[in-house]
Amino acid sequence: MQLKLLNALMAIGLAAAGSAGAQVTDKMIQSEATANGNVLTWGVNTQGQRYSPLKQVNTGTVSRLAPAWAFSFGGEKQRGQEAQPVIHKGKMFVTASYSRIYALDATTGKKLWKYEHRLPEGIMPCCDVVNRGAALYDNLVIFATLDAQLVALDQNTGDVVWKEKIDDYAAGYSATAAPIIANGLILTGVSGGEFGIVGRVEARDARTGSMVWSRPTVEGHMGYTYDNDGTKKEAGVSGTVNKSWPGDLWKTGGAATWLGGTFDPKTGLAYFGTGNPAPWNSHLRKGDNLFSCSTVAIDVKTGQIKWHYQNTPSDSWDFDGVNEFVTFDMDGRRVGGKADRNGYFYVNDATTGQLLNAFPFVRKTTWANGIDLKTGRPNFVPENRPGDPVASADGKKGGAVFAAPGFLGGKNQMPMAYSPDTKMFYVPANEWGMDIWNEPVAYKKGAAYLGSGFTIKPLNEDYIGALRAIDPKSGKIAWEVKNGAPLWGGVLTTGGNLVFWGTPEGYLKAADAKTGKVLWEFQTGSGVVAPPVTWQQGGEQYVAVVSGWGGAVPLWGGEVAKKVNLLEQGGMVWVFKIPSAGSARTARAGEARVASN
Repeated sequence: MQLKLLNALMAIGLAAAGSAGAQVTDKMIQSEATANGNVLTWGVNTQGQRYSPLKQVNTGTVSRLAPAWAFSFGGEKQRGQEAQPVIHKGKMFVTASYSRIYALDATTGKKLWKYEHRLPEGIMPCCDVVNRGAALYDNLVIFATLDAQLVALDQNTGDVVWKEKIDDYAAGYSATAAPIIANGLILTGVSGGEFGIVGRVEARDARTGSMVWSRPTVEGHMGYTYDNDGTKKEAGVSGTVNKSWPGDLWKTGGAATWLGGTFDPKTGLAYFGTGNPAPWNSHLRKGDNLFSCSTVAIDVKTGQIKWHYQNTPSDSWDFDGVNEFVTFDMDGRRVGGKADRNGYFYVNDATTGQLLNAFPFVRKTTWANGIDLKTGRPNFVPENRPGDPVASADGKKGGAVFAAPGFLGGKNQMPMAYSPDTKMFYVPANEWGMDIWNEPVAYKKGAAYLGSGFTIKPLNEDYIGALRAIDPKSGKIAWEVKNGAPLWGGVLTTGGNLVFWGTPEGYLKAADAKTGKVLWEFQTGSGVVAPPVTWQQGGEQYVAVVSGWGGAVPLWGGEVAKKVNLLEQGGMVWVFKIPSAGSARTARAGEARVASN
């Protein structure tokens, strides 16, 4: 305990020594999203709205947007690049595949430093070796690694200030999400639901890495709080043991919090989505299997679950409910919107969890034919649940069904955006289905724990992805822009009445937020599976996106993966701005063009 305290004091001293005049504070994190300047958090603001009020780049000027600089991650590690950059005082911090992070001059793209985490053999990332971004606090930049560690670096030098182990990678744990900051705490989740890990949310002192509380997201597991000297104290079981889980399956129950969370200072709650229960074969685990496939709202001061809402009880289709819960104001009420992997969009009261609205945001859902707003439960279609292997003739394969959406979801990791100007959500949706069947399975530490087989299939000849503008009150789709390949990158919306998003075909696009008319696009050279950001410095507005094809689609996409196997991998940061007077040559050098439509 004394050693732990000494390390914590050293971390505080190191951070303070390098942070004079440069500290990122809680107040800054909450205000910068509505100010001109920095991008200090994943989600642009901690509520996850991905909205910037900047207007220099707008519907009238976006056609002149041109490359300002580009930076290559280099090496041979060009796998999926899903990171959102963060920007502070002229520096960009951006993570890359294989647990790397770079500090770049945000004006020129010059590399300032690089940290490459040493990964052990035997890591078990489910869905590519991605990382989705870092958190900024004080003079630290903090990110998670594929071997389930959390690393804090000095923003100026890249030196390690503190490093903490999240869990055992040999048991299937990993970490890919961008952490978020809430009242001086760094909040993180865990990945590994396909290996029978136990999901949880952890809070640490952002300056020192010392644990403050830990809250499991599988019913039956004990939560903990930690004193300043590291003393661990029980803080109550999540839910009730065996209430929604049979036998001992809750001990390896999944419900990974692998996409990270959001935080709303108005409610004091952090919102984390939870993944699939383990194993996929639902006939082995009778009951609803809380808190899998849910939104859990956690009091950041205590680590207690204040409310939960389960989107897919007793999930049998791998409909991870990890999708971000984005808070906003509607009819004088603080609410949250979530486009779930199961194909339905949900609106819940952000303080109580009461379900206010639910509607499909994809064209076809077969597992349920609606959501009962009174009970909050889906209207299941029983014949569209995969069959029980025990009831089959050979006991090896249950009856197969066709299900839509497929397990890659109506929306997956790619974050949506919300505009307080248009009061619409901009959702990157996908239309696909799957053949799925159940198989016998038993838990083994570090081994895949599925109990299902599957094949992903497209539903349409002409498109899979569609960016959709959705009214959360009416449930109506105001407009859509279809895309041949599945959309796998996130969305940004701005005060300039624009929506930005990327495509696997390599384009970064901008459309009118009110009409959906595509006004600009640029070919980045590889698939875009990351969310764009925008910021302002030196009186100029910049737009950035990371390009690099990969993620779950080429690994798990079945027939869809075959359709997009022509796409090239990459690893680049692209940054754009409107050229100043006299820089016309720069604009012509870029490949930006006004779309014909």
